[in-house]
Amino acid sequence: MTQRTSLSVNLNKVALVRNTRHLGIPSVTRAARLCLQAGAQGITVHPRPDERHIRASDVHELAALLKDWPAREFNIEGNPLHNLMDFVRDLRPQQATFVPDSEGQFTSDHGWRFPQDADRLRPLIAQAKAAGVRVSLFMDPDPQAMAAARAVGADRVELYTEPYAQAWGTAQQTFELQRYAAAARAAQDLGLGVNAGHDLNRDNLTSFLRAVPGVSEVSIGHALIADALELGYSATVQDYQRCIAEAQT
Repeated sequence: MTQRTSLSVNLNKVALVRNTRHLGIPSVTRAARLCLQAGAQGITVHPRPDERHIRASDVHELAALLKDWPAREFNIEGNPLHNLMDFVRDLRPQQATFVPDSEGQFTSDHGWRFPQDADRLRPLIAQAKAAGVRVSLFMDPDPQAMAAARAVGADRVELYTEPYAQAWGTAQQTFELQRYAAAARAAQDLGLGVNAGHDLNRDNLTSFLRAVPGVSEVSIGHALIADALELGYSATVQDYQRCIAEAQT
């Protein structure tokens, strides 16, 4: 039986709302607990250097919380050339996702470039793996780039899915899905695991997972938290799990 795709909930937008006041609400750790109780397999955060949403204190508090959930995973995203490696060394999450953001970047919008980024990434990946942390590289859906990701020591790639999300429901959807499926197959043929994330939602998730083979994990934040404002955390997580389950039918 094909292994089911895990759902990791990105909590950045909970922190963004919290940061607009000095009241400590909504609570990032409470959001994590409710999502885990509803069946999420993991929690993701992307702490940027300016702490515009997730703060360093949030990362440490979530790491402590997840010790009570040993079967669930903590995924810390970020640029390893900025502040990510301190969290990796101090907290040793199950997974670190290396993302090539600039410090002031609005949101992630492209993957690593090879061969340009290879020499910078290789020692940092080695450091993370020496700490027992799985490394995933944020990548565009380019089958030819998967060998380079493997060569620098990555364990997984996270396919950047915004181009698919923009094409969903249009004449370009099939073309985009073919690109992602080819990239996933190329990665898996090299022994890389495949994650996916960015702008996945309840409308487009099932179609993506049906077309793209063997996705180990989807990391979903903006759409999931927006849905939770209307449905609540528990019902939202359960509905995303329904979308994942439907992809296997």
